[in-house]
Amino acid sequence: MSISRLVRIVQLGLKSLMLHKLRSGLTMLGIVFGVFSVIAMLAIGEGASAQAQKQIVALGATNIIIRSVKPVEGSSTDQNAAGSARYGLTRTDFKRLQKTISTITNAIPVRELPREARYLKKAMNCRLVGCTADYQDVNHLKINKGRFISDADQDTRANVVVLAHEVAMELFPVEEPLGKAIQIDSIFYTVIGVTNERTASAGIGGSLAAQDYNKDLYVPINTFRSRIGDEIFIPKQRGMDSEYLELSQITLTVREAKDVLRTADVVRGTIERFHTQKDFAVVVPLELLKQADQLRQIFNIVLGSIAAISLVVGGIGIMNIMLATVTERTREIGIRRALGAKQRDIIEQFLTETVVLSGTGGFLGIGLGLLTPITFRTIRWFTLNFILDTRPGQLSETSRMFSEMEPAVAIWSLPLAFGISVGIGIIFGLYPARAAARLDPIEALRHV
Repeated sequence: MSISRLVRIVQLGLKSLMLHKLRSGLTMLGIVFGVFSVIAMLAIGEGASAQAQKQIVALGATNIIIRSVKPVEGSSTDQNAAGSARYGLTRTDFKRLQKTISTITNAIPVRELPREARYLKKAMNCRLVGCTADYQDVNHLKINKGRFISDADQDTRANVVVLAHEVAMELFPVEEPLGKAIQIDSIFYTVIGVTNERTASAGIGGSLAAQDYNKDLYVPINTFRSRIGDEIFIPKQRGMDSEYLELSQITLTVREAKDVLRTADVVRGTIERFHTQKDFAVVVPLELLKQADQLRQIFNIVLGSIAAISLVVGGIGIMNIMLATVTERTREIGIRRALGAKQRDIIEQFLTETVVLSGTGGFLGIGLGLLTPITFRTIRWFTLNFILDTRPGQLSETSRMFSEMEPAVAIWSLPLAFGISVGIGIIFGLYPARAAARLDPIEALRHV
């Protein structure tokens, strides 16, 4: 087909559609909102995926996290000399991993316990974290005032503590916290630093729980051991129960990302040899990133398929209108056939009109789709300000994630959505076009 012929067919198609502007516009809306839905759904999926991957990347792509896991109730557990249930990672595990695995460049032992912190008449339930100086860099903690714990604090078992942002605001709303002493159990610790506010991490997998870093107290792990010890006493209805746990977590850093998975397998094998019960879990952020990418692809397919249904509905609308148009223009078709037009010419004319409808709707839908981030922010602002309770301390984990999520329009979704809209126009316009071409010219000329 020559370019001049194509231009002529398009002009005729536009002229025919403009004779019924309102009908053509309403028919086009189905395609417009269908294309917009595809782009918007994929953008929201990309945004949710990006947020999840950001959480995982914060753990470090070259890190291996080993967590102590309490065996399920009813299973056999080891006991120490005092009869306490013993489980989880040990300091011997930590030293063994450091010495035997050559690809490990850094290892950080961590001990955690829920504790109440007190200053004068103020009190707050916190998470007491015994750690080393490297904990700050691995968990991306920024210091607002003072300093983080140092190696010297470890060596001297100093009674010093670094407060997380929310703890400092709660215990010292007006006072300067540095140099003050807070009470944890019966021991006093001198405040040497305060961290900046940090976004909480969502729970990842079954072995790494969500963590709110704004309610932490950081002390040297050697101080933790000498002041609190490894044995935990838990009040029960009848007396006291006790557990023995040396380390809550070990974070290993590997030299290169390509060594992470191989090192993780060696770590699992090494620890399993010396543990008679399944009381630990190995979490590899690199593996989680791959899983998150696979989930993103599945998420996009599901959301895209759901949105594509609206395009099919728009296509049905096009078919309905074009069939009505064939009936209205029966006499016109008869005249054209009588003047020498072939069936192919009639098919081309009607297909052109459907493609113009769907193509124009596709372009308008892309324009709306590009406004998805603005539309989402408007809906989010309205929801957070008038529907959800966003008072401090009242924002749920789901609401917090919703407030932080930003949709990302995928460039590849634009031509995809437009191509689908044009394809829908051709598919659903083919039957009306063939119906028009097959009309008997003599019967068509008699049509009033």
